[in-house]
Amino acid sequence: MRCIITDDEPFALKGIKSYVEKIDFLQLVGTCEDALQLNSLLKQQPADLLFLDIEMPLLSGIDFLQQLINPPMVVFTTAYEHYALKGYELNVVDYLVKPIPFERFLKAANKAYDLFRSQSQVTPEPDFLFVKVDDKLIRVEHDAILYMEARENYVMIYTTTQKLLVHITLKSIAEQLPASQFIQCHKSYVVNTRAVVQVEGNVLFLGNAHIPMSKILRDEVINRIVNNRLVKK
Repeated sequence: MRCIITDDEPFALKGIKSYVEKIDFLQLVGTCEDALQLNSLLKQQPADLLFLDIEMPLLSGIDFLQQLINPPMVVFTTAYEHYALKGYELNVVDYLVKPIPFERFLKAANKAYDLFRSQSQVTPEPDFLFVKVDDKLIRVEHDAILYMEARENYVMIYTTTQKLLVHITLKSIAEQLPASQFIQCHKSYVVNTRAVVQVEGNVLFLGNAHIPMSKILRDEVINRIVNNRLVKK
C-alpha cells in the first residue's frame, strides 16, 4: 500500500517513517510537515493510506480530512486522546496515541491492509445495461443515457445518439442504474445527473431537453446535482 506520513514534529515523523520501513506491505511515497503540503502532494501522488497527525499549524488533520471528497484510508497519529470519538466519526481505520509502540502501529497497519485487500477484491459494477427493444437486446452505456421518460407501460430512453422505447416501468429500469449517477426528478422522469448543464427554477436542462422537477423531489435533486451528495433517508 502506498502511504504518506504527515506530522509537524520531526522526531515523530522520523519514528513513524522507521516503522513504515519495517513493514513489507507498506510503500512510503512521501512525508509532509503539515496539511497544506499533504494537499499539494496528493494532487501529484496517489496514496492508499495516510498516517495523519491532528494538531498541526494552519489546518488540523481533522479539518483536512473533512474537506477531502474521496479520501484514502487514514490512521490518525496524535498525542491527544480526546479526538478519538471524532476520528471514528470520520471512519478512520485506527487512532494511535503517541508515543506509539511498534506492536500497536503494526496492528493498525495490518487492519488497514486487510481493509485494502477486501476493497480491491470487490468486483466493479458494470457500467452498462441491456434493454429489450422489439426482439433485440441492445447494450446501452450508463454515461450515454441523458434521461428516461415514463410512457404508460413503456419507458423512452433518450441517449446521446438515439431513442429507445422499452416495455418496462420507470421504477424497474431505474433500479438497474447506479443511484450515485441517476435520480428520479419527477414521477415521469429519471435523469443522468452528469448530463445536467443548467438548473432554472423547477427545470433541468440537458442539452436541448428541458426536464421538470416535482416540488417534493426538488431539494434532493438539487443537492445531488450541485453537491454530488446522496441525501440520507
